[in-house]
Amino acid sequence: QVQLVESGGGLVQPGGSVRLSCEASGFTLDGYPIGWFRQAPGKEREGVSCISSSDGSSTYYADSVKGRFTISRDNAKNTVYLQMNNLKPEDTAVYYCAADVRGGYYCSDSLYEYYYWGQGTQVTVSS
Repeated sequence: QVQLVESGGGLVQPGGSVRLSCEASGFTLDGYPIGWFRQAPGKEREGVSCISSSDGSSTYYADSVKGRFTISRDNAKNTVYLQMNNLKPEDTAVYYCAADVRGGYYCSDSLYEYYYWGQGTQVTVSS
């Protein structure tokens, strides 16, 4: 059974950090680009970051998180991470990871290119 499971969310103060994990089961992540998306209450789901397949040398960041978030992958652990630093209240959302199983190398910031999705993990930034 193919599954993506996010973890690492929680309540964090403004300026704080958190690392999200996206672990796959039922398939190996290294052959697929992986994206992180988020959805705040009343807003559409938006792309946050993504990483290319295999070596992960190509990455994308939304302007709103550039310089604060870092995406990485550990293929040996079948896991992709999103390190989030200097968090702001506007980063509060449910964060989802997703896999693009079309078989390409480069990742896309469009959620429509992704097929497998995790259940999401809540990140709340508040004092």
